[in-house]
Amino acid sequence: MANLPVLLMITELGGYPDFSSLYQACGYQVVKADSVRKAVKLIRQHKPAVMVAEFNFQSDFRDRTSSLESLLAVVQRMPDTRVIVFYDREYKPQFEKLRARLPVHAALAFPVTEVQLRECLLGVGQEAGIDA
Repeated sequence: MANLPVLLMITELGGYPDFSSLYQACGYQVVKADSVRKAVKLIRQHKPAVMVAEFNFQSDFRDRTSSLESLLAVVQRMPDTRVIVFYDREYKPQFEKLRARLPVHAALAFPVTEVQLRECLLGVGQEAGIDA
């Protein structure tokens, strides 16, 4: 497992299937975090090839739209890391504003299916030079 590229799965709210087995089937070692704060620590330890996170719009934040913003700010300094984001269609305008400023390589609207995610992972993997 040590030779496999790392996929960091950040699940803050969830409410969708656990795709860990799909990530493993696509050739990734899965590392999990339940908050962006924990994910930032794990990023430094594992230097993930791919991160999968949620965009959870938080209108009460004064200076940002989501905790995802903090994560993506870290990823800006990691050009080899690809980010896949799950988002709610209701918040697409807010997500697109964030996406215009920070690196997101692929985005999937809820409900996310295994087929969509597999295709997305294959595309991101090819872009990063990962054989899945």
